[in-house]
Amino acid sequence: MTLLADLVAALDSGTIEVVDLTAPLSSRTPIIALPEQFGQTSRFGLAQISRYDDAGPAWYWNNFTSGEHTGTHFDAPIHWVTGRDLPDVSRVPAGDLVAPAVVLDFTARVAGNPDALLEVADIEAWQEEHGPLPAGGWLLVRTGWDARADDDAAYLNAGRTPGMSVACAKWLAEEAPVRGVGVETVGTDAGASHSFDPPFPCHSYLLGAGKYGLTQLRNLAQLPPTGAVLVTGPLPIVDGSGSPCRVLALVER
Repeated sequence: MTLLADLVAALDSGTIEVVDLTAPLSSRTPIIALPEQFGQTSRFGLAQISRYDDAGPAWYWNNFTSGEHTGTHFDAPIHWVTGRDLPDVSRVPAGDLVAPAVVLDFTARVAGNPDALLEVADIEAWQEEHGPLPAGGWLLVRTGWDARADDDAAYLNAGRTPGMSVACAKWLAEEAPVRGVGVETVGTDAGASHSFDPPFPCHSYLLGAGKYGLTQLRNLAQLPPTGAVLVTGPLPIVDGSGSPCRVLALVER
């Protein structure tokens, strides 16, 4: 058998499980709210074209509207000013969308402090136990925040959401071998990061380094600390700064 045939057989037998890390996308999906002087993103919306009626007797379909950064979504480097000359989401290499992933469990600290920040020391401690971060892969930070995802107010939490320190973001961008970071919160940065120096350091450093972000992930509790493979499917929007996406993890059981 070939490697791909082995993979199909493992998926069919359940030896490899597909875990969906994607939040359902609807008008109820939480979105980030910026200060009033800035432009705002749109909630997801459907507008029916036809549903087995005079406008289309045999078919059902809709138009949809959405911000690029609504729901579970992919941040391309061009999303931030530091990556303004780097690729848009349509030019992200397909090979970058299938990559190994590790999960760092940060839930205990976040449970006691919604403003908790991941530090380089936390990642170093994780590596001592689990080995090095995957070259060309993803660091997924589990905070337990997805438990709030169906309650807009609890999920946004008046801007009090966990993230990473400036030093940690800089280290992940400049020294770590990963190609991106994934989180369960509405954005990759902490809620208080607007007051950091630089502001929004995860966006500033990682996207400026040509790396990627994934946000509003779910079900990270179902993944092992190491060994998963992430399959990420953003829409290839020409000139797009990002895209809602389906994120799947392949996990060997």
